[in-house]
Amino acid sequence: MKAPGNHWSLMLWHQDSLIMNTDLWKAISVAKREKHRKLFLNYKSLCKFPPELLKDGGSEYLEHLYMKMNSLTTLPDNLGQKLPNLTELYLHSNNIAVVPEAIGTLVKLQSLDLSNNVLAILCPEIGQLKSLRHLRLANNQLRFLPSEIGDLKELQTLDVSTNCLTTLPESLHLCFSLQYLAADRNHLADLPRQLCMLQNLNELSVTSNSLKCLPQDLGRYPELQYVYVDNNLELYGLPSFLYNKVIGHSGCGSSVQSEEMKLSFTNRQLTITVPEEIQTIGTENDTVPPLQEIIMRTIYNFYHTSKKGLDPLSPNSLPRNLCELLFYPLGHCHHCSQPMFTIVYPKCFPLTETPMAALYNGRTKMCFVAYCCSTKCLQVFDLLS
Repeated sequence: MKAPGNHWSLMLWHQDSLIMNTDLWKAISVAKREKHRKLFLNYKSLCKFPPELLKDGGSEYLEHLYMKMNSLTTLPDNLGQKLPNLTELYLHSNNIAVVPEAIGTLVKLQSLDLSNNVLAILCPEIGQLKSLRHLRLANNQLRFLPSEIGDLKELQTLDVSTNCLTTLPESLHLCFSLQYLAADRNHLADLPRQLCMLQNLNELSVTSNSLKCLPQDLGRYPELQYVYVDNNLELYGLPSFLYNKVIGHSGCGSSVQSEEMKLSFTNRQLTITVPEEIQTIGTENDTVPPLQEIIMRTIYNFYHTSKKGLDPLSPNSLPRNLCELLFYPLGHCHHCSQPMFTIVYPKCFPLTETPMAALYNGRTKMCFVAYCCSTKCLQVFDLLS
């Protein structure tokens, strides 16, 4: 026999549930009858998507649906069919582990928030959301992003912070409208150099990862004004393109450097790692670049100045890796903008020797690194000019 206290608690719980279900039913009924464009179903203790919302007609007028702080585990397959005009779907703080393929049928969706769920996989159909502008996936369990994310040409905001990502897809550079990219608190060891091709990117935040180097061209386009790389403990070098921009780098260069280093160079007893695609690090004594570099520059300049550009090139005319290099060089000379393919000539400028020194009181080991294409550019490059 249950204790009276438990009996009354159970009765009160059923009563609260009944009231909540009644309120939910009323809210949905009114929204459908009066053709509301917005519907707020936050904090409703929902364990599944309310079937009342998808029954009969009336929901087709809905454009904004807010369902944060519930206990949803998945979404219905007919969501796009029943809510064809939905432009904003807010599902922050649920228990969603799987997003069905049918998400791709929400063709008018502009904003999707799946933050604070338990997503382990993002389905490729996400790339079918051609109108999507804002995608928030922070605080999940994602280990990778599908390459189809590059199909989101209208995407302006992407937040994948606090996941389990070890890399970002190269196809992100095809998100031509991207302005804000956050991938804080992941396990990123490097960033794809193709990210530097995002001409509209204004803010990049990749704090608390495992980065040891940054792409050479990061900051080359003037639109990128805010870069945050704080707490990447083994990161010591910042591309010189980032000078005079807002940079967050507290906690960087504070780790004991590991013996297993990628290709690197030493400056005043400090070892600075360079992007792994680089084959050779040039010095002032290497007045002639390697033959492969000369050939690649010649091919690039030939096709770049022709009317057809690089379009005629394909993996059939050149080895795949060389073809990719021609389309996406390792970087561009920080002095003359000549593309570089196999070799770079780095030049270091410790932050403590720049006008920014007063900000750090000599306590930072960070350097700006200029990546040059020749000994000539190496000798004449001046960070402050």
